[in-house]
Amino acid sequence: MRSAIIWAVLGTVAAVMAFPAAGEEASSNPKPLRAVVVTGGHAYDKEAFEALFKGIPGIEFVFQEQRDHSELFEDISGWDYDVIVFYSMTQNISEQRRQNFLSLLDRGVGVVALHHIISGFNDWPEFQKIIGSRYLFAPVEQDGATRPASSYKHDIEIAVRIADPSHPVTHGVTGFTTVDETYLGCAFEPDNYVLLTTDHPTSDTNIGWVRTYRKSRVCTIQLGHGPSIFADPQYKKLVVQAVNWTARRTG
Repeated sequence: MRSAIIWAVLGTVAAVMAFPAAGEEASSNPKPLRAVVVTGGHAYDKEAFEALFKGIPGIEFVFQEQRDHSELFEDISGWDYDVIVFYSMTQNISEQRRQNFLSLLDRGVGVVALHHIISGFNDWPEFQKIIGSRYLFAPVEQDGATRPASSYKHDIEIAVRIADPSHPVTHGVTGFTTVDETYLGCAFEPDNYVLLTTDHPTSDTNIGWVRTYRKSRVCTIQLGHGPSIFADPQYKKLVVQAVNWTARRTG
C-alpha cells in the first residue's frame, strides 16, 4: 500500500514537471525556424552574402539557387519552411508556380524581400502587391500618364533613417550610413508601413517597409547589393529581425 502511494505521488510530480502551467510557454527553446534563401538571376558576392546568415541562433537557413527561375514552387507538397527570403532577380513563374506560391501565403509563410527581388517577376502584377514595390524596367502607362522607367546607381553612400524604431523589425537599430546600390522611380503599394527612409537624391525615399498579404507577413528591404553592407551589424540585425517577425516569432 505504501509503495502504491509513493508511486502515485511520483507520477503526479512527473506530470506537473512535464506540462507547463496555463499561460506558460511549452518550452523556453522553441523549435528552430527554417528559412529558405532564394537566389538566382543576378551576380552577387556569394561568400559575403551567405556569411550574413551564419551564426544566428534559432534559425536554420537553406540556400536555393533558381536555375529555372522559380522551380522552388513547382511542387510544395513537402514544404518545410517558415519563411522565404527572396534575393533573386529571376523573371519567369508559371501559372502553376504562382498558385503554389500564393497557397503558401494562404498558410501564413513569411516573406522577406531583399534588394534584387524588387526587380523580380516583373511581368506578374500580383507580385508587386505581395512585396509592396516593383522596379520598372520600362516606362508604363499609369492614371492616364506615362511613368518613366526606374533607375539605379552603384556604390552610393546613403544615410539610412529609422521611421519607426518601435517596430520589431527595427527595434534596437539606429540610423546608419552605408555604401550600396540605390533605386529611384520604383512603383509602390500605398498601404506599405514604412520603416526605413533616406533622403539621397538617387534613391526613392522609402527603402524598407512591412505589409501583410493574405495570411502572411511581408518585410521588404531595398538595401542589400553588397558586399560591404553584408558586414554591417545594423543591416544584419534588420534582416534577422525581419525573418523572426515574418515567422511570427515577434510582435
